[in-house]
Amino acid sequence: MATMCRAIMAKNRLSSSRGLLLLLGIALQPALMTLPGDAQTAQGTSAGQTTFGGASLGKAEAASGVSALTVLPKDFSELRVLPGDLLSVNVYDTPEISDTYRVDPAGNLSLPLCGKVQVRGLTLPEVASLLEATLKNGQILVNPQVTVDVRQYAAQYVTVSGEVASPGRVELISPTKLSEVLVQAGGLTAAAGAHIKIRRGADEAAAEEDVPYLRSKSNEAMGAVLVRPGDTVFVPRAGIVYVLGAVNRPGGYVMQEDGQLNVAEALAMSGGTVMQANTAGLRVIRRNADGTVLDFPLSYDAIAKGTQAPLLLQPQDIVYVPMSKIKAILSDTTGIVSSAASAAIINTGR
Repeated sequence: MATMCRAIMAKNRLSSSRGLLLLLGIALQPALMTLPGDAQTAQGTSAGQTTFGGASLGKAEAASGVSALTVLPKDFSELRVLPGDLLSVNVYDTPEISDTYRVDPAGNLSLPLCGKVQVRGLTLPEVASLLEATLKNGQILVNPQVTVDVRQYAAQYVTVSGEVASPGRVELISPTKLSEVLVQAGGLTAAAGAHIKIRRGADEAAAEEDVPYLRSKSNEAMGAVLVRPGDTVFVPRAGIVYVLGAVNRPGGYVMQEDGQLNVAEALAMSGGTVMQANTAGLRVIRRNADGTVLDFPLSYDAIAKGTQAPLLLQPQDIVYVPMSKIKAILSDTTGIVSSAASAAIINTGR
């Protein structure tokens, strides 16, 4: 009986507390509504919420994107208009001109009373300013106010090639972060270089944009760069050196991100030499662009003792460790170069 009485009293206290909180909330609501926007945002955001432009979302809503505003990267306004783009032109209080217009193959936009206006390569704000000047200089409007947006891009895909797992076309309907495009292409391979090339639009003569990429860093630049439909992304191969012969893991190895790799470091990446190796007969074979081949004789024993400086390697160099003195004499350069052509690229986690 005593237990039942305590339970009833606790329930009554809980109901009274809820009623008091409800009345307090109703009383404070007008005051909260008059708070500045920033204060309201701070008041309504708790540790379990994410704020998008003043609207608070719980973790579940934020994760699913429900009611969230899309936050565009800062360089969205720098996107350039290309032939084939469908632009939405809105001229304030002038519905007879406001409409959607397709940029023709020559890069012109044809508006009523304005004729052809060259807009190729301009940003959206620049197009708006140009149209305002055209309307004003043509004495069509006294003080025109123009806004321009993209309704449709000429291409609906971006081409990704080079050192990615799945090269080909990636479908896009709007500008997308470079990092997300590379993920859709399967990600970068172990042989990817330290720079990613982007060519804007279909103009093969256009200058390429160079985006740095380092595996050891967060690569914030890749998240800040936008790729738009019609662009081409190329991931060049990093410098590769080949370590062959009497080593534990013969194959091709990606050079360090700063492009600096010497003979001793290359041998360490290959797991070192085997017991029967002729370390005094080390050779580095270098193929020049003109077709000539250089052969550098080295002694790994002297390098280990510090009496000989380790040779700094260049991309496509071949480090060859013979098994014995006899094989060192009989191994010809042509055979070594042929072996490098079929060597596998080994991922060392760099």
